[in-house]
Amino acid sequence: MVRPEDDTAEIPLDDGVPSSRMVHSLLVSGPALVATDLDGTLIRSDGTVSDRTRMALRRVEDAGATVVFVTGRPTRMMADIVRQTAATGIAICANGALVYDLDTCAPVRRTVLESAAAVRLARAIRESVPGVAFAVESGHRFGREPDFRTMWPDPDELVAGFTELLTCLPTAKLLVRRGGAAMTDVYETIVRLAGEEAAVTMSSSDLIEISGPGVSKAVALAELAGDRGILPGQVIAFGDMPNDLPMFGWAGHCVAVANAHPEVLAAADEVTASNDEDGVAQVLERLYP
Repeated sequence: MVRPEDDTAEIPLDDGVPSSRMVHSLLVSGPALVATDLDGTLIRSDGTVSDRTRMALRRVEDAGATVVFVTGRPTRMMADIVRQTAATGIAICANGALVYDLDTCAPVRRTVLESAAAVRLARAIRESVPGVAFAVESGHRFGREPDFRTMWPDPDELVAGFTELLTCLPTAKLLVRRGGAAMTDVYETIVRLAGEEAAVTMSSSDLIEISGPGVSKAVALAELAGDRGILPGQVIAFGDMPNDLPMFGWAGHCVAVANAHPEVLAAADEVTASNDEDGVAQVLERLYP
């Protein structure tokens, strides 16, 4: 793992992966695009965004660079973040399944898990992993089984069995939870069951998130950057959980917050302070003085 002071470390050149020279330039002149996860990374544990972080994001934009939120959150949970940060432009939500215009509150692109495949997978998971409950994120709509406990209640939620949920709601994300118990022990089982029909990831130890095949933060971010003529070597990414790993594999320079999952810490080029210590802001202040 490369620490902040070693900003010329070699990154293998392979299929568009940036060279050490590109990364050095990024860290000297400032990235063209800042991609940051939200919960556990930019946002503090109490759900707030600090004044310091708001000011750091403003410095990025004042320098002419682009800030993109790349989050597991559904679009229905973005309004509070916009209010706290005054963010504009495009956000990547639901681990890349939803691309969302923060200014118009309208979807730009949505990739869903095909309904029949989702029903087959949910049935197979229930047979293999006793005690699970399911929920569906569909952008601005949410549905759950009665036993699914959500951290973001929705007064207009649909409460039903998984077959009805998956046929009534377009599935940006199928969520799997087992009460409040950890799901890490069944993660590989669910990956195996999903095969090539779905993408499986985790953003917390007690929740497995399933999207359509090929969906990831990296794919959505690469498309967004490509539309703007921005190369991977011009992008810095911040994250904390395994759902950030594909993005870390694509971006030119990757920064984990100190509170990150061990796999994310191991994959990072740099480790900054925790989310509660404004770790993202500390790096941005250095890059955009």
